[in-house]
Amino acid sequence: MATNLDGPGVAEGIRARNPQVIQAVIRTYLPQVRRAARGAGLAPDQADDVVQETFTTFVETAPRFQGRSHVRTWLFGILYRKIAERRRHLDREQRMDDVDDVIESRFDVAGSWSQPPRPADSALLDREVRKQIEKCLDTCTTRYRMAFLLREVEGLSTREICEILDVTATNLGVMLYRVRNRLRECLEAEGAWGKTRR
Repeated sequence: MATNLDGPGVAEGIRARNPQVIQAVIRTYLPQVRRAARGAGLAPDQADDVVQETFTTFVETAPRFQGRSHVRTWLFGILYRKIAERRRHLDREQRMDDVDDVIESRFDVAGSWSQPPRPADSALLDREVRKQIEKCLDTCTTRYRMAFLLREVEGLSTREICEILDVTATNLGVMLYRVRNRLRECLEAEGAWGKTRR
């Protein structure tokens, strides 16, 4: 039986742990949650563990679901916290560059790019470049990586991402700016995109 997850009674069904509603949520969102966990840079087995922990927590906390946000937003919030816990456990947090350093290295006095970014081309679809992008994203903190993945891969709205990461829209804008610059810098340094460092 298909269940409309936007329909009336979904929040009540989740809170009551109605098996049909719970199964529909898992069936509907498992691919997205799995893709986001793997995109977060965890090893495949760790990503699978985080996905399992996410859905376990979902079922355990279902009675507390208020329905104020969409169930997908709630699930991604759980996923984000599970990934952050895993990252803390693995001690993989790394410092992000200061905004001032990035601005000085990327822009001239007039505020224009020192060297404009090259347009993306078909090389981005190449497996090696995708691997390089993943490697570069691994240098980012979980919070920044998730902001990028939720926006660019999952296509979530600013409101949803802000709710999941518990940040303001302004903070999210800064995070996306920093991670995009970090990604560009890393790709350039590796010679995968644009200029190479000397």
